[in-house]
Amino acid sequence: KLCAVRASKRCFGAVMCCCGPCAMYRRSAFVLLLDQYETQLYRGKPSDFGEDRHLTILMLSAGFRTEYVPSAIAATVVPDGLAAYLRQQLRWARSTFRDTLLGLHLLRGMNWYLTLDVVGQNAGPLLLALSVLAGLAQFALAGSVPWWTIGTIGSLTLIRCGVAAYRARQLRFVGFSLHTLVNVFLLLPVKAYALCTLSNSDWLSR
Repeated sequence: KLCAVRASKRCFGAVMCCCGPCAMYRRSAFVLLLDQYETQLYRGKPSDFGEDRHLTILMLSAGFRTEYVPSAIAATVVPDGLAAYLRQQLRWARSTFRDTLLGLHLLRGMNWYLTLDVVGQNAGPLLLALSVLAGLAQFALAGSVPWWTIGTIGSLTLIRCGVAAYRARQLRFVGFSLHTLVNVFLLLPVKAYALCTLSNSDWLSR
């Protein structure tokens, strides 16, 4: 899924986040931006997570292209437990919210598709959260099960995963729809907490 998203942005030379373990930069470009990169601040405080997204934004702001190379192979370490996974998602959520604000000026000169992607990446969780809250309110106040909300979220999830399965020619992508339960009950609260604690720069993993 992430590869497909980055591959689509390759057409515009503007991959919006070059993931740390999978990214390579031209040395001359990196040296040019090193001072800005090393002094990353948020509201006057040092910020030392989400540096991959931040560096990507700096590169694009300086006029460089960021590309996706499908033939590249990289290895990284992933969380091996739920607690570590949620801490990772908390860091990522804070980074996304922070650096989206820093990169908004880039959207003026970019293709509408990239603007739509950035808006969707940030507005999507908000709309999902509002839908969940509306469903919970209906259940609490009216005592009725919000089947319309459940059906809408479920249908959109299946459609999205179905398209991915069709394009990849792999039926297993339909199973990714089960991730919606993780998203609703675990990741949405994490993202809400991240939005309320953007000034917290704890790394959380050491």
